[in-house]
Amino acid sequence: MARKSAGLLVYRKKNSVLEVFLIHPGGPFWKGKESGAWSIPKGEFAEDEEPLQAARREFAEETGQEVNGDFVELKTIQQKSGKFVYAWAVEAELNADAVISNTFKMEYPYKSGKWITVPEVDKAAWFSVKEAREKINPAQTELLDDLLLKLKT
Repeated sequence: MARKSAGLLVYRKKNSVLEVFLIHPGGPFWKGKESGAWSIPKGEFAEDEEPLQAARREFAEETGQEVNGDFVELKTIQQKSGKFVYAWAVEAELNADAVISNTFKMEYPYKSGKWITVPEVDKAAWFSVKEAREKINPAQTELLDDLLLKLKT
């Protein structure tokens, strides 16, 4: 069965420019990687969990912030890994510098027997849609396209 994640694409208009809120994954694999490494805050959910509730839970876990507003469902995408991503857009104002992420343990280096604790998210930022296209996981550019379509910009 294919893996599924749910996430939120938070946006704002600042000085007439549409900006989106993205996160950068933590851990040694992602250190120094920028292009194609950023993502919407998202995470996997169980079969019996409502995807929008999972998206809101994952957002809070990965950023330490909650988002309320009118959630607009975006089209479901499939990433290169085969994972399906269910996403909702919501307009909100967030402080990217105030992100506090949950952590996880990973074996590093791989098969070394040594374990380290790393944040799931090491940074967050606001990007114009043009900048976001360069930063975001390539499959998630479809979410940006759908957002623009829904906002008719």
